[in-house]
Amino acid sequence: MLTGVGLMPHGNPVLEPEDEETRRLADVLRKIGKQFKGTDAYVLVSPHNARMSDHLGVVMAEHLVSWLSFEGKELPGEWKTDRELAEKIYRTEKDAGMPVVDLNFASLRGEYSRWPLSWGELIPLQFLEKKPLVLITPTRGVSRETLVKFGEILGEVLEREEEEIALIISADHGHAHDENGPYGLRKESETYDRLIMKLINGNRLEELLKIPEELVRNALVDSYWQMLIMLGTMRKAEFELKDSAYACPTYFGMAGALWVRKV
Repeated sequence: MLTGVGLMPHGNPVLEPEDEETRRLADVLRKIGKQFKGTDAYVLVSPHNARMSDHLGVVMAEHLVSWLSFEGKELPGEWKTDRELAEKIYRTEKDAGMPVVDLNFASLRGEYSRWPLSWGELIPLQFLEKKPLVLITPTRGVSRETLVKFGEILGEVLEREEEEIALIISADHGHAHDENGPYGLRKESETYDRLIMKLINGNRLEELLKIPEELVRNALVDSYWQMLIMLGTMRKAEFELKDSAYACPTYFGMAGALWVRKV
């Protein structure tokens, strides 16, 4: 059963916050970790792992190993894949006609079945108690409707599980908030980020589908596709927003939000 959803950023500033907004965001991330402490597994959707132009991926490798840091911040560790759940998700999505592939490396099972983790996974995982997980990689090369449908099917799989499972969406938002940053300054980044927070706090996630493609593209976002998967998954039960926060201490916007299943 899907017990809740955590929207979590993957930027280094949340690890060592230096301003009040970022400290508030880190507090929300710790609250997400506390809320999901009793769950049995996570499904983690990350944009910074395997990148495919027109397919989503479900990682089958048994061992998930820290490999790629961001801006020199090393976060060592190893996590286990919930292989049984991963296989159920992949097979159900595949049978439904979704553009999905299964991903592994070196060996199908055992010690040498290993897969690298990037900052896109490692930073959210710093706030979560270590548990088995399923890593899913989204794609920007399929339609919005396909991503939402993928999420709906994912939700159906999770709803059939006896175990309690939390969905973790790794996402940063506009990347052009600073004229001295790597992407310069674009007003669309602020516009997009403000809109996302309005939709989160106003219980208006269905309006994600109405965001113009031009705004998504010009804001240089790193969140939209994962959030469409999240939207589809959340359609399978009722959830209540418990907390949210936003911070932009550098050139990219970060948001955290916790939804808990209504009893």
